[in-house]
Amino acid sequence: MASFRTIDDLDLKGRRAVLRADLNVPTKDGVVTDATRVARAADTIKALLAKGAAVMVLSHFGRPKGKVVPEMSLKPVLPALEKAVGRPVTFVATDWTDGKALDAAKQAAAGSVLLFENTRFHAGDEGNDPEFARQLASLGDVFVNDAFSAAHRAHASTTGIADHLPAAAGLTMAAEIEALEKALSKPERPVMAIVGGAKVSTKIDLLSNLVAKVDMLVIGGGMANTFLAANGHGIGKSLCEYDKLDTAREIEAAAQKAGCEIVLPVDVIVAKAFEAKAPHRICGLDDVEDDEMILDIGPNTETALEGRLNEVKTVVWNGPFGAFELEPFDAGTNAVARTVARDTKAGHMLSVAGGGDTVAALNKAGVTQDFSFVSTAGGAFLEWLEGKALPGVEALRP
Repeated sequence: MASFRTIDDLDLKGRRAVLRADLNVPTKDGVVTDATRVARAADTIKALLAKGAAVMVLSHFGRPKGKVVPEMSLKPVLPALEKAVGRPVTFVATDWTDGKALDAAKQAAAGSVLLFENTRFHAGDEGNDPEFARQLASLGDVFVNDAFSAAHRAHASTTGIADHLPAAAGLTMAAEIEALEKALSKPERPVMAIVGGAKVSTKIDLLSNLVAKVDMLVIGGGMANTFLAANGHGIGKSLCEYDKLDTAREIEAAAQKAGCEIVLPVDVIVAKAFEAKAPHRICGLDDVEDDEMILDIGPNTETALEGRLNEVKTVVWNGPFGAFELEPFDAGTNAVARTVARDTKAGHMLSVAGGGDTVAALNKAGVTQDFSFVSTAGGAFLEWLEGKALPGVEALRP
């Protein structure tokens, strides 16, 4: 049995489904510029409609902090949602105190889709106010949460409603939980975690949890410099948290105790300036000059990682290897991403990646579609990897 309920567990014929989607999408001049999340929400909406429901769509948009902020209205998302769903969607303008939401919901016929105004226009959403949760629950007969990206927040629209209605995961939420459970809770071994990014300090919980769960932990990005410095290597003027050298050593000791191998770069690409196309060179770990900074992994590291990837069955990736936003310092991230994508496509491994920079890096490398699962959830993905219970997921447990 699944560890959470899905829409297959709900009787939806002739009922109103309150769907918490994540439509917090980027817009420019009132037009949606990236409709990925809209498309994912539309898949769940279509599945609910196919089961005979009327769908009441809720979402937050930006951070209006409990006030009506016209620039943060969900109305500009309406055309993109209608296009993705393939039918008209009714927008319900409400400040959540005027009774308009309930009036509209009561009149909704089976097969209709209603998009309600930003739930965060009411302070009770982020405050998880029981009265506001009850008000949202009154819009329907069942609750479907499809916003994994907001699952680490205990808000009225993500967890509070589940106290009042039968609750289940939407298609996006279910796919995300299943991918993460397969990668970390019940993985096929050996498991490799790739963790990059700038700072050790922001990922201490993540690294500490992963060393107890994976067989191999590859550390890249700026945080690798802190580990290299902790191991006595000179890193010039590279980004480094010198106040976290002991933390790095503690993580290495915990990894050794848990039987997890930590993999660090064996060679690096250095430059004297942090800018695209800056003059650069490949060098060994003990050859970095005082006026140079490490901006990417070197070719020997790429080759070594390719070899290690041949040994593993599961890869979990969070964070790029180098300054991937600057060419040519995206080469290391691109090379490893393409190897993971190739091995996944060939059926040799399960690959799960997530986090804003990671998704951007995989998009840049052109391999997103070849990974087993790429999470669009930033904070929720990280907290899951840190081993924390997510309120939005816990609310869906039977």
